[in-house]
Amino acid sequence: MSQLLSPDNPQFQKRMWPLFRQFFRKAERNRRWDLENDIPWDKVNPNTSATIAGIVESFCAVELFLPDYVAKALPLIRTNRAWAWTHINWGYEEAKHSMALEDWLVRSGHRTEEYVADLAQGLLQHEWNLPLDTGAGMLIYAMVQELATWLNYRNLRLHVSESVDPCLFAILGHVMVDERSHFAYYKEVTQIFLEIDRPGTLEILRRVLGNFSMPALGIIAQSPQFRADICAMNIFSDEIFFRDVYQETLKVLGIDRQEMRSPRRVKKTDPEPLHLDK
Repeated sequence: MSQLLSPDNPQFQKRMWPLFRQFFRKAERNRRWDLENDIPWDKVNPNTSATIAGIVESFCAVELFLPDYVAKALPLIRTNRAWAWTHINWGYEEAKHSMALEDWLVRSGHRTEEYVADLAQGLLQHEWNLPLDTGAGMLIYAMVQELATWLNYRNLRLHVSESVDPCLFAILGHVMVDERSHFAYYKEVTQIFLEIDRPGTLEILRRVLGNFSMPALGIIAQSPQFRADICAMNIFSDEIFFRDVYQETLKVLGIDRQEMRSPRRVKKTDPEPLHLDK
């Protein structure tokens, strides 16, 4: 990785701290929500479909790998205060998402406390490993992943009527706002990457977008029925990823698809290019 994208780059450190403080200030003023008091738990609906409950369980399971998400990336960025504080703040908010989803599963009666405890215990016997080995790589991965996660929650919420299950509707709404805010912030940081080292940032984007998968899905056992439900309900698919994640990411970053093509390596046997005056 280019040293320009290192967490220790003084130029990047200087620019990221005020960006994080602004993000944190807005979150404190406008976005923070309370797990106990801002969710209408008294309006949970036990008759919400089993299909919806199964998808919520899967999303909850992905969140259970939070210890790996936080602990394995933090050593890559700990020397940059803004970057480390960003990651820790993200972990706090994701922990709240996990607890909210788990509480809905239990309070709705779709799962028991024993079931979700066993689910967590079983999953945590496995470890999730970083898909990239640099801080910049993981931040760009997080940017893409947060947009994809926002889409998952948004598309699921389209199947959850506020009049039918006000509780789950509210949870998904809060989580969606958090995920979209994470994406917007990581996008701003990535734009700084592009200013500092455009070729290096584009190379990371190629790797992330070309090989992207949601975290921990390879660990979580998923039945063919689950995959069929996700596609049938238009929650996530390859087409949705390409249209609403891949293309949207390039759009908000101001990157042309032609620029995403890997640069051709010139071989020693290649002839010198001709430069013709018009």
